[in-house]
Amino acid sequence: MEFGLKMARLTTSTYSKFTDSLPNPTHLSLFKVDPLVGVGILDTNPRLALTIADRLLGGRGHSVKAERYLTEIEIALLEDVINIVLEEWCAQWKTEQELHPIIIGHENNGRFLQTSPKDAIVLILTLEVNFGDCSEQMQIGVPYYTIEPVVKKMQARRQKDTAVSQPQKRAEWQKSYENITMPVRAEWNALELSLREVTSLRVGDVIELPATLFHDTHVLLNGTPKFVGTVGLDSDRVAVQLTRKLPPPTVTQPAKSDGRKDT
Repeated sequence: MEFGLKMARLTTSTYSKFTDSLPNPTHLSLFKVDPLVGVGILDTNPRLALTIADRLLGGRGHSVKAERYLTEIEIALLEDVINIVLEEWCAQWKTEQELHPIIIGHENNGRFLQTSPKDAIVLILTLEVNFGDCSEQMQIGVPYYTIEPVVKKMQARRQKDTAVSQPQKRAEWQKSYENITMPVRAEWNALELSLREVTSLRVGDVIELPATLFHDTHVLLNGTPKFVGTVGLDSDRVAVQLTRKLPPPTVTQPAKSDGRKDT
């Protein structure tokens, strides 16, 4: 006979509120998920549980109206179905981690359960079940700390999958650049003279320069110092061999005025 499961809602609550909201009577299956920590709870409506047991015992699985606690035989029969449901639930996580459910106990009242701290956050999956003429609900309550490692793996994988790699922009030569001209100048920071010395200079005077000056020739591109090189002769031309690159000039901020004018 067809056993239909449909997700009704997915909510979160504290452990104490979740256990207080469980109906009485009900059938609770306590389970662990290897290799995760913590204990989960699967709540099965008694009418649904009795309908399943009736069908497995050869009955029609139809028109079961009783709501009572299950016998040991009925619990053992229901456990086979609960195992299938839990295995399907664990299969939803198989892309992140292989999980294996294990039923570790049964209870019929949620008020005395102490499988998690009272303030622990519980993820509650409510399922609508259709089996014959029985339409009831199942609830799977799992502490968030149980599935947190798997959720973190899922988030990390999704971030990796959705991350858009920014292509590195590389400078490319454009043909239109070929006709652009730029002034290039080589100069020395030779020496300083007083204004009197400058005015006394005449044609034929000799100005002595240090020999190291040849290795400290500054090359300016469009008026901005860019390189330092060594000056020399190449055939009948003066040439500069570039030896190092100058750092970009620092931009000095203008001093803020206090609003007063000097006179």
